[in-house]
Amino acid sequence: MKFLDSARVFIRSGDGGAGCVSFRREKFIEFGGPDGGDGGRGGDVVVECAAGLNTLIDFRYQQHFKARTGMHGMGKNRAGGRGADAVLKVPVGTQVIDEESGAMLADLTAEGERVVVARGGNGGFGNSHFTTSTNRAPRRANPGQPGIERALLLRLKLIADAGLIGLPNAGKSTFLAAVSAAKPKIADYPFTTLHPGLGVVRIDDRDFVLADIPGLIEGAHEGHGLGDRFLGHVERCRALVHLVDATGDNAAAQYRTIRRELAAYGEGIEDKAEIVALSKVDAVGEETLKTQIERLKRAMRSYGPPVAEGGTRQKPLLLSSATHRGVTEVLRATIGAVQAQRAEDAAETGEKKPVSWAPPI
Repeated sequence: MKFLDSARVFIRSGDGGAGCVSFRREKFIEFGGPDGGDGGRGGDVVVECAAGLNTLIDFRYQQHFKARTGMHGMGKNRAGGRGADAVLKVPVGTQVIDEESGAMLADLTAEGERVVVARGGNGGFGNSHFTTSTNRAPRRANPGQPGIERALLLRLKLIADAGLIGLPNAGKSTFLAAVSAAKPKIADYPFTTLHPGLGVVRIDDRDFVLADIPGLIEGAHEGHGLGDRFLGHVERCRALVHLVDATGDNAAAQYRTIRRELAAYGEGIEDKAEIVALSKVDAVGEETLKTQIERLKRAMRSYGPPVAEGGTRQKPLLLSSATHRGVTEVLRATIGAVQAQRAEDAAETGEKKPVSWAPPI
């Protein structure tokens, strides 16, 4: 299945049904009077967070969604039925944004959450509503109110506990394949990973979800390379695993490049807990490795990354996904940072967001 993390859709809620003009005419009943029923309410457009979805690919083939019109009123004071809703099923982590105003209508982060993004029009009154003492036989009824039409932007931000960041060919996909059952594409050329990938990692009887993000290059925030739009998938991550290639020219320069791009992107990503690991250490000699470690230490001190676990500033870890050297240490540091952030989030959010709610329209 192809990964798609953004989509543009057009929606329209259902029109309300028209009221009915009708009179009761029965044999032996002299004064029947008006008996026109009301029209039914139009259907709503609902966005629902569904299980089993991890992409917005369905919205590439269908972009227009319209709820059903309410049924018209009928004689004998029979009201019209309500129109059927149009339901858009999206994966967990989808943001719903109004294209015209740019306002975020919903941020769906749990299965089963529903948000009404366009309410259906009310049904019109039948002629029985207009009976007065001076007008015993009104011949008027209201039409139904029109529905709401708008364009929406759907943006998917993957829900993951930790995110892998680094330059292209830093070994992110190899690391994900080594620690989880995920099977990302791995090759010896840059930008092998074109779409984010997820894997479930288990360490010391504890699980967390790890996201592999396509590599960044200098100027990514200006659109260079694949740009930085995939960084939206690490906005929700509780920790970052920053891989620096030991076989590169200068580990410090690689580290600074990624930190600058994180700061340029904003959204608080640069403030997240960071686990720094020097990858591919099996491919360099001891002297080169010592030099790269010292360079990386100086770069980390200059930027002052957040504390990942414990009370002291984290040191760069040594990692080789091919020989599994340092894999356990990186995973333990990551799960420690993730659990610390989970506890902090639980303390801050005392109340849970309701499962079914609607923003102002």
